Amino acid sequence: MKAARSTLLLTAAALALSGCASLFVATPPPLDTYELTAPAVSGRGGSSHRQILIAEPSALKSLDGQSIVIKPSPGSIQFLKGAQWSDRLPRIVQARLAETFQRAGRFVGVGKPGEGLAIDYQVVVELRNFEIKVDGGERAEVELFVRLLNDRNGQVRASRVFTASTPVSGAGNDAYVAALDRAFGQAASDIVKWTETLI
Repeated sequence: MKAARSTLLLTAAALALSGCASLFVATPPPLDTYELTAPAVSGRGGSSHRQILIAEPSALKSLDGQSIVIKPSPGSIQFLKGAQWSDRLPRIVQARLAETFQRAGRFVGVGKPGEGLAIDYQVVVELRNFEIKVDGGERAEVELFVRLLNDRNGQVRASRVFTASTPVSGAGNDAYVAALDRAFGQAASDIVKWTETLI
């Protein structure tokens, strides 16, 4: 009985100590969370009766998440420490690109899948690069391959690669993401202006 009682006491003491120890385990600090912004675009005069749909972009796994990509050298990637996007990057690009088209005011209808528009054209985007390069100077680089798809007959009206590069000004996560935001804004503006010339 004494041996059993001693074992129970030791077990209880060990559990109590482990419970106390867990109180002192450090929790990791919250991640800095970032968004992209939609640029203001001066569209062409007049308004088109076309309605366009902005599809969710496709991307490789490294870009299809909330991690912010850093590229220290060709062929290798890392993720920005202590930082994340507010949602999966393709969803953010989709939302901000749609907003850019809407702010330009050229098309009578701009939407995303499920919003009930009678679509004339789809803007189909592939995220090829969306990263901070740190070899030979820090800069943000964005590369988007865009296809303009006629939704009525399934034919591709036109396709083009859009690239933008902006230097990082300052240090830290805020500076890196600000450079990415500027590069995205330049590419998004170019996509809207290009689309306007075609439809």
